[in-house]
Amino acid sequence: MSEEHLAAGSACPPMNDGEVRLYGMRFCPFTQRVRIVLNAKNIPHNVVYINLKNQPEWYFKINPDGKVPALDTGDEVVLESLDIVDFLDQKFPDPPLYPSDPELKNRDKEFIQKFGKVVGATSKALHNKDNSPVDSYIEDVLEHLKEFEAELAKRGTIFFGGDNPGMLDYMMWPWSERSKIPSALQDKEFQFPKEKFPKLVAWREALKDVKAVGDTITSLETHVKFLKGYQGPNPKFDNL
Repeated sequence: MSEEHLAAGSACPPMNDGEVRLYGMRFCPFTQRVRIVLNAKNIPHNVVYINLKNQPEWYFKINPDGKVPALDTGDEVVLESLDIVDFLDQKFPDPPLYPSDPELKNRDKEFIQKFGKVVGATSKALHNKDNSPVDSYIEDVLEHLKEFEAELAKRGTIFFGGDNPGMLDYMMWPWSERSKIPSALQDKEFQFPKEKFPKLVAWREALKDVKAVGDTITSLETHVKFLKGYQGPNPKFDNL
């Protein structure tokens, strides 16, 4: 996997037989979701990174909107991270990432949808177009996380998926990884009330050591470098 983000004027790399291809962006949490699932299922794949400020002309044939992620199997293209991971879970069923019990599977899917509120609050803080204080972001996210702390306590396991992570765990991780970025962007220390969320704190520590997740992690320092330049006219995607 090359770290280079391809831009206008580049050629589309040829696909390899027996592999699926993920088009994404290195710092995109939605791309990371798919990378984690590809790793967890040991699916042969390669990743092509796209410069989202200056997309290659050929990429619009894959996704007319120019957005990432997009998955190309060679026979079809699947868009949107949640659609892609569900597609992968069906096409490559081993190991399964949802519970076999339909009711429990639906509950996990329900919590993935609920996590969208955390995604929205974190995204707003990461880009912070209205220069809101970071404390308001933290309060908003913590309010949404209360239900997840209670659910994890109810399940009585380290992961939402049980002894091993499942789809819900993997879909949450990219925003857990980015939780300290809004504070760092405002040169503040991140204050997370660990005593109120002991289950989620233990969950985070355990999940970051899972290889499928660990192989996708980007350091806080690198995330901050990228985001500080992203809103400018010539953001730097590579060599960070």
